[in-house]
Amino acid sequence: MTFSKILAAALISSLTLTAVTADELKGRGASFPGPIYKAWTSEYYAATKNQVNYTPTGSGDGIKSIKKRMVDFAGSDKPLKPKALKKGKLYMFPTVVGSVVLSYNIDGIKDGELKLSRAAIAGIFSGSITHWDDKAITAQNADLKLPNEPITVAVRADKSGTTFNFTYFLNQLDENIKVSKKPKWKAAKVIAGKSNSGVSANIQQIKNSIGYIEYSFKEKLGLAAAQIENKEGKYINPTLESFQDAAKYASWTADNDFYAVIADPKGETSYPIVAATFLLLPTEKMETNKQVTAFIDWAYTNGDKAATDLGYVPLPKETKDAIRAYWADKGVK
Repeated sequence: MTFSKILAAALISSLTLTAVTADELKGRGASFPGPIYKAWTSEYYAATKNQVNYTPTGSGDGIKSIKKRMVDFAGSDKPLKPKALKKGKLYMFPTVVGSVVLSYNIDGIKDGELKLSRAAIAGIFSGSITHWDDKAITAQNADLKLPNEPITVAVRADKSGTTFNFTYFLNQLDENIKVSKKPKWKAAKVIAGKSNSGVSANIQQIKNSIGYIEYSFKEKLGLAAAQIENKEGKYINPTLESFQDAAKYASWTADNDFYAVIADPKGETSYPIVAATFLLLPTEKMETNKQVTAFIDWAYTNGDKAATDLGYVPLPKETKDAIRAYWADKGVK
């Protein structure tokens, strides 16, 4: 092969690689849906050969990145109100519902054995309860041998939608605990980790710790999680069924870009800390947005099994259809 032919072949190869890279969708943000987005992007590529990359960096980073147009789409567990969406020139819609569990590492206490009342949870995260054998905890756990050891509270180091939804729940228990993506925790012993994986790792490594993480991280690492007292006074284990019961109380409407916070729903069998996760799109990038919605439309049609296998709750058909109509109205489908 002559030098000119080799050069031509190299140029063609380079152009092809550039074209593939240009067509690759890039997203970042919430770590809460990280496991399901990883499953969906893998299955979508296998089915269509269209590449979607999503980096779970936290909701705060996702919102920042999409506002600066650093990515094609962003994930956030903190829904943005219509005013904020208008200011950022963004569209928003939910993709799936997940749950926040209180995972713990206490010798001799197995998964699901620990019961935490609403008062105990508020006390642990506000700092008024500092040891595992506090009477507010032992009152519901007389059959367990809880140690006279200080509680290490594992929290997020980054701005987090998981934190937003968890503090939204805490605020229902104690109005002095403010809703925030990155609060100032008042617990005596606090360890911070980046993303759900960082908090999970801290819980796994530190004895007598407790922290809030998305359910699939608990399952993947085999961590223990508590039964939590819901609004009706029932102690509920984190299960797909209890998440589904809670998700039934979600209500979304396209009129406000599907803004909704589900945390602490009613219902005797409802798990009390559930949350939707959302996708954000820039209003001006119509053609790229159509590629993103094509991916999510595929996930809505083909991704329910992967979602339930990982402990997420797929959106109801009526909600998916309302979102498809929203896409069509915005010209991104």
